[in-house]
Amino acid sequence: MKEDKEEVKLIEGEDYYLAPEGYKVFTEKFHLKRGHCCRSGCRHCPYGFDKKTGTIKK
Repeated sequence: MKEDKEEVKLIEGEDYYLAPEGYKVFTEKFHLKRGHCCRSGCRHCPYGFDKKTGTIKK
C-alpha cells in the first residue's frame, strides 16, 4: 500500500536558484527546512558535510 506524500512547493529564490549550468541549487534555508543532511556534498549544506572525508563537522 502506497502512502500519500504531501506535495512540497519549492519557491525559486528562497528554496533554490538556477545555476548558470541550468542546475537547481538548493539553499541553506531549504536544507534546514528538510531537516537532515543527505550526504551529497551540497553547495550550501548547513550541516557541515565534507564530501572528501564523508564526515559531518559540527
